[in-house]
Amino acid sequence: MPNVLQSMRQVWICLLLFLFSFVSTTTFASSIKVGTYPCPPFVISSLDNKLSGLSIELWEHIADEMNVEFSVQHYPLNELLDAIEKEQIDIGVSCISITPDRELFADFSHSFYETHLAIAIKNQGYLHTFRSIFSNGGLWLLVGGILLIAGLLGAFFYNLEQGNNDKLYSMQSRLGRWVESFILGLLFITRGPFNYFEFKTLTGRVITVFIAVFSTLFIASITAVLASKLTLSQGHSQIKSINDLANVKVGTKTATTSSILLTSFGIRHENYTDMSSLLEALDRGEVQAIVADDVVLKYMIGNGRTSGQYLDLEVLPYQLEKQNYGFILTENNTYEEEINRALLQIRESRKWRKTLVDYFADK
Repeated sequence: MPNVLQSMRQVWICLLLFLFSFVSTTTFASSIKVGTYPCPPFVISSLDNKLSGLSIELWEHIADEMNVEFSVQHYPLNELLDAIEKEQIDIGVSCISITPDRELFADFSHSFYETHLAIAIKNQGYLHTFRSIFSNGGLWLLVGGILLIAGLLGAFFYNLEQGNNDKLYSMQSRLGRWVESFILGLLFITRGPFNYFEFKTLTGRVITVFIAVFSTLFIASITAVLASKLTLSQGHSQIKSINDLANVKVGTKTATTSSILLTSFGIRHENYTDMSSLLEALDRGEVQAIVADDVVLKYMIGNGRTSGQYLDLEVLPYQLEKQNYGFILTENNTYEEEINRALLQIRESRKWRKTLVDYFADK
């Protein structure tokens, strides 16, 4: 009889241990820590701190499929990446690009959205462009230098040729002849020297030949500098690739693939903490161009226009670097396979395709 009681006691102990293990597993292991940050239309936060958006909807569907509970914590992007690396959270949910650098300290789910980096500018209009040209201090300094050199050349040749050259200096008054000499100097600057036989003095002819040797290079240099000044005045209209951003003031969001791309091209840029402040900086004219994810730019500019904002902002039709969004996970995350299986199922569903249309139609 004691042996029977002892056996029953062991059975009950094993049963209790099993139940405790099951309860603890379902209580603790199924509670997933999620980190996120605002990135419309993927994560949209309201005034009452309720979250919505494409990434949030997708994650909620996956969590339902997995039958797990989760809690959400808010971070800036760089702090979210740190939290993943330090395993303070299990998963990051937003518009997080899958990159080799991030793969060094984290894992990613399958991609759920593909986009690319793009450039946005503010259309200034012809009046603003015209005004910016004439308010360009460097341009006026260059014009002043040209006029000064023209005056010096004209005065030099006038002192050599006065009284000997009625063809070049035909005006009766002294003022008229000085005007003629200035025009002569200006023509030297803009079209090159006259034929040497136009001058009567030997010194004038010799100097003219020497000027002819350097005139082509000089005029080409002046033309290049003028074109550069006009390009800087027009700014955005000359942007056709990422290399053109070196000529304007650029902004982007902190710790993003956009910032990394600009840095890799050696392009100086201003960093902003979020997309709203970045777009506002462009709208106010603090920067002449911004670089960010194409789909996010188009969505936020489109939404802003409905409330009278960002009316002059435009996303240029140039694709920079391709971006794939995924959920970022801690390394060797136990939920990775389950998340990917659920993600693949949802991506193939009609409901998901309809959700994409709802978010991006007419944006």
